[in-house]
Amino acid sequence: MNHSNIEENNEPWDLVLEPDSKWYSFRLKEIIRFKDLLLLFVRRDFVSVYKQTILGPLWFFVQPVITALIFSVIFGHLAGIPTDGIPPILFYICGITLWNYFSDTLLKTSDTFTANAGIFGKVYFPRMIVPLSIVVSNLIKFGIQFLLFIVIWMYYVFNSSSIHPNTTILLVPLLILLMGFLGLAFGIIISSMTTKYRDLKFLISFGVQLLMYTSPIVFPLSLVSQKYPHLKLFFLANPVTGIVEAFKFAFLGVGEFNWMYLGYSLVFTIALFFIGLVVFNKVEKSFMDTI
Repeated sequence: MNHSNIEENNEPWDLVLEPDSKWYSFRLKEIIRFKDLLLLFVRRDFVSVYKQTILGPLWFFVQPVITALIFSVIFGHLAGIPTDGIPPILFYICGITLWNYFSDTLLKTSDTFTANAGIFGKVYFPRMIVPLSIVVSNLIKFGIQFLLFIVIWMYYVFNSSSIHPNTTILLVPLLILLMGFLGLAFGIIISSMTTKYRDLKFLISFGVQLLMYTSPIVFPLSLVSQKYPHLKLFFLANPVTGIVEAFKFAFLGVGEFNWMYLGYSLVFTIALFFIGLVVFNKVEKSFMDTI
């Protein structure tokens, strides 16, 4: 920390504490030093949500299963949207599992400053610890839902000839990492903006829902290529598209996996995270004056 003596509004200050970091700094050393606090936040985020619920962590299984069933009925049977020859329940739960990690991370990190203003105003610690704890706690939730997906996937692998897993499955850890950091990047930018523009938070859930319907979660990208080729570039502009398509291709063997699509998602995520880091570092120095 930088220490200096200043006089402001004719009031003498003996000591002024200012953040000693560059505008682009991730403060990795500080985060490592405060790793115990990070773990405490992870425990808080993971345990507190379901602490007083009847089903508890079982909600991790219930939510994706019910969502996949509803999608199967509405989009698969009523709307007749194809699923590239994959059983609908498997097709939808594959996309939902990865999407939930992204959307939960985005929604929860987007409330970082307003939800933790009381803590931030009392004690110093690297503020980035809070959104990072959300990424980690949601990763635990994702792990549980991923196990459910694997069980359903294994059933169809042995009972259906339409499933063709391939070596792209080796990219799965990278795809999960990309989804987590993409949600984090969007979240910290939105969180920084909501310190001044409070009404923005009312648009977030709606915006995330719209983003899902422009991602290949309820439809395969091949459908767009076949019936709406003029709209394909629009859907590919969504950075989630390349990641989800690669994830589906890895486990199901269908879809339009393309290294260019995935490369675009990677570059977009890195660039957006860098922008988010800059904005976050700038806002955290003065947000208590506007919160």
